[in-house]
Amino acid sequence: MTTATEKPAAKRQPSQLVSRGFGRYADRIFSGFLIVSGFMVLLVLAAMVLRTTLDAYPVFEYQGFFNFLFGTEWRAGFNRNEFSGTYGAWPFIFGTLFTATIAVSFALPLAIAVSLYINFYAPRRLRTAMSYSVEILAAVPSIIFGLWGLLWFVPNVLHPFSRWVASTVGEVIPWLGGPVPNTNYFHASVVLGIMILPIITAITREVMATTPPDEIQAGYGLGATKQEVLAKVVLPRSFGGIVGATMLGLGRALGETIAVLMLIGSSQKVGERLFDTGDTLAAHIAATFQDAAPETLTALLGIGVVLFIVTMIVNVIARLIVWRFARSASAGDAL
Repeated sequence: MTTATEKPAAKRQPSQLVSRGFGRYADRIFSGFLIVSGFMVLLVLAAMVLRTTLDAYPVFEYQGFFNFLFGTEWRAGFNRNEFSGTYGAWPFIFGTLFTATIAVSFALPLAIAVSLYINFYAPRRLRTAMSYSVEILAAVPSIIFGLWGLLWFVPNVLHPFSRWVASTVGEVIPWLGGPVPNTNYFHASVVLGIMILPIITAITREVMATTPPDEIQAGYGLGATKQEVLAKVVLPRSFGGIVGATMLGLGRALGETIAVLMLIGSSQKVGERLFDTGDTLAAHIAATFQDAAPETLTALLGIGVVLFIVTMIVNVIARLIVWRFARSASAGDAL
């Protein structure tokens, strides 16, 4: 029998040791899941590279790896069990690097300018609308850009401009002269630059938005103008992110297929002028894969391996640039 002064027994709470023990197991399970997920990415990449390389090895053995890389003649054979053609991938490697370089050179300054305007100049309502527009453009399929470029942008804008450049500047600089076909390196590069512009802009804008406000205000406090703050505070702070965004855009430019296939001309030779027709690694695979003979399919797999190598080299260079900048910035902070 309980008295009025006695209190009901409190409900037993789980001990902290039990909860901590469960938390430790949950942390281990979650950490293990993350580790497995990370290694799965490496495993899938390694499987793709290894399988493609093994399948392409016969053409490297037949042609010679460096002859395959730097050969300038691509003459596909039609045999099933042996090689009879000549396979030199340099025209496609050159076209890939050339168009991607022009595209990034065109897109990067515009991306930085648009990002600065959205973050530091645009009114709030316009800023939101422009941010959404950039993100929507980044999701537009490449075939839409290709059709727009082929049917409207090239005939109405780029082709008249290219002919004017060839007829005026081309007389002084032969590299810019000569006949101007509808499809060529320059037209494909500009449309490719417009394609990667939203990707670079979206990431660059986000990186610039993370600049610490205290550093910006400190710049103003030292008497710097807005342009000086952007040039000496925001851009140096955002350099690593801008390089990463540029490499992401460059990666898409290197691997772009349909839009480039529509606009570059599909010529299996190294162009000597800006307005010459050409081809890229990915575009050549897409153009010839379906009707290729077995030996040519093996050669196209070799092109795929080369595209892997080019992409990896570009990413390693990007990592080295970011690491070098981070090291220099850390040394400057230490001083």
